Amino acid sequence: MRVRFALLALMAVLTLSGCGYNTLQSTDEQIKASWAEVLNQYKRRADLIPNLVNTVKAYAAHEQAVLMGVTEARAKVGSIQATPELVDNPEAFGKFLAAQREMSSALARLLVVAENYPQLKADQNFRDLQAQLEGTENRIAVARNRYIKAVQEYNVTVRSFPSNLTAMMFGYKTKPSFTVEDEKAIAEPPKVDFGAPAKPPAGAPAPAAAK
Repeated sequence: MRVRFALLALMAVLTLSGCGYNTLQSTDEQIKASWAEVLNQYKRRADLIPNLVNTVKAYAAHEQAVLMGVTEARAKVGSIQATPELVDNPEAFGKFLAAQREMSSALARLLVVAENYPQLKADQNFRDLQAQLEGTENRIAVARNRYIKAVQEYNVTVRSFPSNLTAMMFGYKTKPSFTVEDEKAIAEPPKVDFGAPAKPPAGAPAPAAAK
């Protein structure tokens, strides 16, 4: 009797206009679309890495640690299967974000090294790549913010009554989003100030002499 009553109650809830099924559907689709854009922009950034590394190597071949760091970070990002289903797996999502944070840090170190090589900074190819990188980082930030908002709207629906009953019935669960730590790590795109040469870090080799 209790089971029957519970089923009748649930059916009654689902007949209400506020059951949330349509909202769950639309917000879930919005998450998929916004996540696809995040992945698209991250791929765009990864595609810039080989040319950027080769350009820096032409002027600073001995900066092997930094160059290798960027290459390895890109390889780690590429090893993760960033499928649409990734947003349903908090553990996989966390690994993806960790790899992207490492990529951001490696790029930042590479651009700092570039500050020590006037000829590299003057190279038009490098300047074009750096401008493309900054533009991509800005697009990543926009896409990421859209994803955060989409997930927030969806998660509120999943947790709110009576739509939470609909979510449980159809298997909708909350989805992971970018954390505060992630935001601090990747919210700001790498920047390079071409106005004045940066001081080389302690123990770093002296910049190559201009020819």
